[in-house]
Amino acid sequence: MANKKAPIDFQALLDEVNSDFPVYQALDQDGKVVNEDLIPDLSDDELVELMTKMVWSRVLDQRSTALNRQGRLGFFAPTAGQEASQLASAFAFDKEDVLLPGYRDVPQLVQHGLPLTQAFLWSRGHVAGNLYPEELKALPPQIIIGAQYVQAAGVALGLKKRNKKNVVFTYTGDGGSSQGDFYEAINFAGAYHANAVFYIQNNGFAISTPREKQTAAKTLAQKAVAAGIPGIQVDGMDPLAVYTVSKMARDWAISGKGPVLIETLTYRYGPHTLSGDDPTRYRSKEMDGEWQKKDPLIRFRNYLVEKGLWSEEKEEQVIEQTKEEIKAAIAEADKVPKQKVSDFLKNMFEEAPQTIKEQIAIYEAKESK
Repeated sequence: MANKKAPIDFQALLDEVNSDFPVYQALDQDGKVVNEDLIPDLSDDELVELMTKMVWSRVLDQRSTALNRQGRLGFFAPTAGQEASQLASAFAFDKEDVLLPGYRDVPQLVQHGLPLTQAFLWSRGHVAGNLYPEELKALPPQIIIGAQYVQAAGVALGLKKRNKKNVVFTYTGDGGSSQGDFYEAINFAGAYHANAVFYIQNNGFAISTPREKQTAAKTLAQKAVAAGIPGIQVDGMDPLAVYTVSKMARDWAISGKGPVLIETLTYRYGPHTLSGDDPTRYRSKEMDGEWQKKDPLIRFRNYLVEKGLWSEEKEEQVIEQTKEEIKAAIAEADKVPKQKVSDFLKNMFEEAPQTIKEQIAIYEAKESK
């Protein structure tokens, strides 16, 4: 009996799903243009401003690491390597757009308007680090993996219902895309065509778990398909491609067409956080070396030098200015009064019940000695 042909070819279905997610790139790793269509319409001053922000972020990473090791900073998640993914994406949004960051997204938050002193206080776990200026359109960084996505979906729907021509933009890592909150958020935002741009910063590892062990999906961008929204992969070490894709996604979202999911292919040169992670246990020197060749600062620097817009002297000036800014901010943070147990108790309720009032009195008495 002849073999009967299967009526459904599941492999063909899978191949079709996996075939539509190219990686968009404007500059190669040497800073040469490979796709003119993705070169954004930015002025020379804007290009220099973007490079300045990226250099600022690299210095902030280096100084924050040193401050942490000195015991002057608390929790810190290194950002070196992700400057294009973080700063070039944020550069595409307006100050009235709402940023919902994760714990690695402090550079975007500061550039969006958070005073650096408060960012340092947040790292120390001080409540003052969460008391944002009213004009700052942002929430404090989420420590819970993926929780900012759910918050973003709600804020984005609020913007839509109030007919605001602004968007929410939010970030998670590749590990975050394996969380339930991730799926719930993109599904909710997609169903309501909410004004949101979701980023997955795919730096290859969820702490030490490689991306390929987290999911069978060939890309993380294709997870957008299930939510009925556009998903796109972009070279996350290429600031111009990241900016262009981000700008187009923002325009799409504010036009009422709904959210966009952007996967940026990037890399973190340091550990997951400075709280005990050792990347040498799960990453090889060869892997680090390959990604060092793709460094976003080198790539963008080469591009700007070729255009006559950047120089070693200018970069040194930015580095020194940033160091002075950080020095002043950490000194200001040092002046903020330390937190007391009585303060924690006072912050628990708007109207403290009798039991809490009694505890406040006990601790105030201890603290006054």
